[in-house]
Amino acid sequence: MCTIDELICVCISRQIKDGELVAQGMATPLVAAGYLLAKVTHAPNLTFISAIGQTFCQEFAPLGLATVENLWLKNGLFSINFITGVCDFLPRYQPKEFFRPGQVDPFGNFNNVFMGGSYEKPRLRLPGSAGIPDVTVYEEHVCLYVPRHGRHTFVPQLDFRSGLGHSPKRTQGSGPTYLVSDLGQFDFWGENGRLRLTTHHPGISPKRIQAKTGFPLEVAPNLHETELPTAEEVQLLREKVDPLGIRTLETLRGARRKTKLRQIIAAEKAQSK
Repeated sequence: MCTIDELICVCISRQIKDGELVAQGMATPLVAAGYLLAKVTHAPNLTFISAIGQTFCQEFAPLGLATVENLWLKNGLFSINFITGVCDFLPRYQPKEFFRPGQVDPFGNFNNVFMGGSYEKPRLRLPGSAGIPDVTVYEEHVCLYVPRHGRHTFVPQLDFRSGLGHSPKRTQGSGPTYLVSDLGQFDFWGENGRLRLTTHHPGISPKRIQAKTGFPLEVAPNLHETELPTAEEVQLLREKVDPLGIRTLETLRGARRKTKLRQIIAAEKAQSK
């Protein structure tokens, strides 16, 4: 049996092709684990660029928390500044990148700034947009992931748009091509690029997915159940890619997340002795 975090990682991994350049933002261990899983399975020639130090890397290292910099900085080929990356490297090399939206609308526009209220007095302040407004206007391989699928995230209208989706005003690049959540997988279909359900995870009905989505979903004609991870993929995630279970922090809430965080820090500290 696999856990939902493992299923999401494997879905991300299966979107990666050998030889690609993939980009990763801050605090996205599900994405990092998916990339690393691809690296040790079907995509050995993967190149990473990370927001941690804006470093390019082709080496493998297991995920860390307090030692996360080791994965990218210690093994980095070279490092560039943020402006050079956003304005020069990323437009030219068009990496594949997964973003985690606070809100996403039916056309893949998304919000990482605030929810509810106003910009000056929000109900909830989100982590912020970082380079998302810069890169989503020209990138062609944008993907999204949502660890906890709900109507608070899948909304008919955003409170604020920080990531550009499928829009008639777009002059270059494209909107998101793929989305995975803890309930299923989606693409963006048709001339308008509307979100469409393509697979539902085992034990999850399409009816439940629609009930958890704040707008009507398109459904692919060949809708089917998501393919489960193989025994090898699960073993690699648990023993080689992320033995500390850092990826689970994106799916846990409240006290359970705090407990897991403390366990990871203690285990990492013990390893360093």
